[in-house]
Amino acid sequence: MDFTPEVYATFLSLLPPLIAITMALITKEVYSSLFIGIVTGTLLYSNFNLEMAFNTLVGNGEAGIIPSMATESHCAMLIFFVLLSWITAVINQSGAARAFGRWTKDHIKNKKVAQIVTILMGMLIFIDDGFNCMTVGSVMRPVTDRHGISRAKLAYLIDSTAAPVCIIAPISSWAAAVTYSVPEGSGINGFMMFLKTIPFNFYALGTLMFMFMIVIMDADYGPMRKFESAPVKSDKLHSNNISVSAEESLPAPISENGRVVDMVIPVVVLIATSVFFMVYTGGITEGVGFIDAISDCNSAVAFVMSSIVTLIFTLILYSARRIVKFKDFMACLPAGFRTMTGPMIILVMAWTLSSVTGLLGADVFIHDVIESSAGGLQMLLPVIIFLVSVFLAFSTGTSWGTFSILIPIVVSAFSSNPEMIAISISACLAGAVCGDHCSPISDTTIMSSAGAGCVHLDHVSTQLPYAFTTAAVSGVAYLIAGVLAFNLGSAVSYITLPLMAVLLYVLLRVMKKITVK
Repeated sequence: MDFTPEVYATFLSLLPPLIAITMALITKEVYSSLFIGIVTGTLLYSNFNLEMAFNTLVGNGEAGIIPSMATESHCAMLIFFVLLSWITAVINQSGAARAFGRWTKDHIKNKKVAQIVTILMGMLIFIDDGFNCMTVGSVMRPVTDRHGISRAKLAYLIDSTAAPVCIIAPISSWAAAVTYSVPEGSGINGFMMFLKTIPFNFYALGTLMFMFMIVIMDADYGPMRKFESAPVKSDKLHSNNISVSAEESLPAPISENGRVVDMVIPVVVLIATSVFFMVYTGGITEGVGFIDAISDCNSAVAFVMSSIVTLIFTLILYSARRIVKFKDFMACLPAGFRTMTGPMIILVMAWTLSSVTGLLGADVFIHDVIESSAGGLQMLLPVIIFLVSVFLAFSTGTSWGTFSILIPIVVSAFSSNPEMIAISISACLAGAVCGDHCSPISDTTIMSSAGAGCVHLDHVSTQLPYAFTTAAVSGVAYLIAGVLAFNLGSAVSYITLPLMAVLLYVLLRVMKKITVK
């Protein structure tokens, strides 16, 4: 039987995530905040019928805790979390992480260089944002700890080189998602359209520029400055409200025979096999081209496959070198799993909240808002789309869901103006990344906290001022682009990007001066 809640497709459909986010920021307690948001959503969906609300909470076939965990991609992502934490624990057990720390002491001389190396590594791993977060965090955490860089700053650097890089990389899971969000009957090549959006993705490009400026100018402000000015007192891994020592959790004393190569080789194998299995799941063995295989891949399953291969390879490598015993290798599984318990709980609750919000018709509400704004406001539509996209992604914690809703609307609104389609789709993508970047319930934000070993809400609170600064400048850029696009076409990016760089630099100088005073 069809059932429609009273709040369906109204502003109240966004109330559950807004409650969860507001409570989390106020109380600094993420588990109860997410749960209250979920309960609020189920009550609204059931029109406050307690029995129906409880059934929806557990799982009614469309949403709830069980269905949100039962999807293939979500199950695969949880398994990937466990396997990657196992790999990280084994590398620590081998002594390779310690050896890498000693090597960096001689080659990475100061705090600034350590941060730039972290950024560059994040920019190189552009295949998928989740894989980026976990890999860069695992590799660079010992280095940033050694140079007194806070876990909150590391989480910011990871988060800012995850989605922002993936959304401007032609070969990535994000490019594939954008390509398939363009309606088939529109007559537009989705991949070519994605390429056209890259120079107009002001938030992603601005985030990368701003990040380099902050590091080079040493201009931290807001809550981040407090974290950066406090000395790093230990190598404790912080996972939300749980603090677990990386070395104390290991099953045996760390090997003294580990070398840097024992860390580098497994990481290289993990990255290489991830790319291979992405194109494999995309059908490259069936004669599909590389780009099409990337576009059609199942990245979550590919990461599970690559993790399994990497674990087997690492077992053989470490056994041959006699640096990790088999029983210690297996004991690293529960040791690594303990460090990921907190992030995995938050991730499941965030998925559940998102699915319940979907039942309330939040996507339909946003669709109606954009369509009602399209008439007579075409020059202002890019900035409107950007702001709506930010709000939707922030509220729901999903960037892919955001642009899959908005891109068909944009294509319909600007069917006769190709340049405005590119600018408006880029505004949609930029807003989705921005909202995802800011949201406490975003997968990428959660995984950045986990990868850095940072208290989740510490990461959120320290990142927000930076993200808001870049978002404000991006909004100005989209306002200018929308006004000038009818006269300058694609050349508008030659004006807006340099202007963005100047505005970000000036704002950062002002914030640094205010903070120092």
